[in-house]
Amino acid sequence: MKRPFVLLSALILTTALAAQGDRILRFDTAAMVQGNLRNGPVTYTGKDGGPVKATVNSINISANSAVLTAPAGSTLANSEGKRTATFSGGGDDVNVVRGRLTAKGGQLAYSEASGQGVLTGSPSAVFVPEKKDDGDPVNIKAAQMSLDVDNNISTSTGDVQLVSGTQTGKADKLVFDEDKEVGVLTGSPSMSRAASGKQKELTIVGSEARVVTKGKLLYVKGNVKLTQGTSTTTGNAVYYDDKKNVAYVVGNAVSTDSKTGTKVTALKNGYLEQRTDLGRVRALSKPFNIPTERFLLTGEKP
Repeated sequence: MKRPFVLLSALILTTALAAQGDRILRFDTAAMVQGNLRNGPVTYTGKDGGPVKATVNSINISANSAVLTAPAGSTLANSEGKRTATFSGGGDDVNVVRGRLTAKGGQLAYSEASGQGVLTGSPSAVFVPEKKDDGDPVNIKAAQMSLDVDNNISTSTGDVQLVSGTQTGKADKLVFDEDKEVGVLTGSPSMSRAASGKQKELTIVGSEARVVTKGKLLYVKGNVKLTQGTSTTTGNAVYYDDKKNVAYVVGNAVSTDSKTGTKVTALKNGYLEQRTDLGRVRALSKPFNIPTERFLLTGEKP
């Protein structure tokens, strides 16, 4: 009767150890090593003035130098999974590559215990689309970037800026899912689409903004406000399709034009459709359901 429980416990332990093993930092064997090789810390530098290289899980790291440290009272060998490393470089010479994401900065602090690598020193990152037709590269800048080795998700904080083609997002925090190509911006987020031809610049603000970079889709909720030229539209949430140049505003939606004095109010249980290429707003009586599931991060529940 106890065997299933024992097998389940063993499976959980094996899975945990495997995850822990994926967090182990491994340096290129060609690296130059100085310091206390038994207890640490040790300093790694590249051969013949080149960069030192290391890998952890699916992440490749290169920098001018790196310092590996063991917990007090432990050896470097026996403390695998608990060690820390600091990668340094002049300017933005610390480079981190994971799949289609390339990030760089002045310093990277990595913890095997948490599986988190924190990039500082004017960090920036570029995420390239899988195919040319999938859209524009995503460029991210922030005061700090944290990469989780257990998944393909990065978290950027402090004066965050996300730029993808004509779209620009700004916020205090950005969580970007590389697998689903979804970004979640919080902390006074704002999204803008640059003017193009006769189409005026569009700005959208709210309490939370979500973007699907591959599809050029945007979902903003919480006291949203769209501003384009002399037109201002407000509501509870907005779904914007950049490719179709149309925004769907739901929840007490109202649009006013300060130049013409025109006011359009959504009908009961209806919504406003705003054509950003034509500068036209109309009220529709049928409900509009925003496909919020398309904007969820990996593992996130509705």
